[in-house]
Amino acid sequence: MPRSKALALMLSLATLSASAVAQYGQNASPAGPGTVNYIEGQAMLAGHPLNQRSNATIQPGQVLTTGAGKAEILLTPGVFLRIGPNSAVRMVSPDLTYTEVELERGRADVEVDQLYKQNDIVIRQQGVQTQLVETGLYEFNADNGSLNVFEGKAAVFTGDTMDVKPENQRATVVKGGHQFTVTATGKPQGFDKAAAESDDLYKWSGLRSQYLGEATSQIAPYGEAPGWAYAPGLYGYTWLPGDGLFYSPFGYGFYSPFYFGAGFGYGYGYGGYRGGFGGYGARGFASGGFHGGGRR
Repeated sequence: MPRSKALALMLSLATLSASAVAQYGQNASPAGPGTVNYIEGQAMLAGHPLNQRSNATIQPGQVLTTGAGKAEILLTPGVFLRIGPNSAVRMVSPDLTYTEVELERGRADVEVDQLYKQNDIVIRQQGVQTQLVETGLYEFNADNGSLNVFEGKAAVFTGDTMDVKPENQRATVVKGGHQFTVTATGKPQGFDKAAAESDDLYKWSGLRSQYLGEATSQIAPYGEAPGWAYAPGLYGYTWLPGDGLFYSPFGYGFYSPFYFGAGFGYGYGYGGYRGGFGGYGARGFASGGFHGGGRR
């Protein structure tokens, strides 16, 4: 949530009883890359209709499609994929260390609130792979091959080098505030962020981020373990950092159990970044190439 509201929310947590939050985490299957977290409107997985009560995970090779609807999908902890209407996304690899999805048509936003150095998050569109290098917010449009980086940094692997070593691949780096057409030549260009932020999918992603931040603030004081934690109602799985307080690119807070002094064991940390959103776990260039690469 916006920083100005953080204190007010923390004070309001005192009114929550332990019994009111005891339901969190109950009757929920473990979440992982590909878990369908929230459905609004029409959506299908592998040809079968989904609704908000569906307990579904996209398996490798399966495709989730939307009609007049939207869907939120979990990737690694702290990374949310949200697809808009008339879109389709295929799961390529659901591994924690290498997570790749292909946007076959339509549009998708990816909110990246945390990356470890071992994470490779890759989005493919029109046959081109893009690795999400830093925490931030990214918008993909498979219909025209565009990538908008609102905040963060991405590496677009534009060469036809699928079977060579990552350090030998050519990558176009797209930084925050820039747009790039993945199938085109040339350099990334600036784009009108204010106009893009008036888009319906952007606003829906921001609302989902707000809901999930609120759920985190309610769950964290009661000592849930870091990672994906389930909250009922409109929330679904939210993300609990290992340590500290993190802000999403929309300005909403995600709280660690240790932020409130809650504990489920000893107080180890996960490299958390207290009090801000930024370069914790950020990826970068290796000598002669890119850490991890976006190719497999």
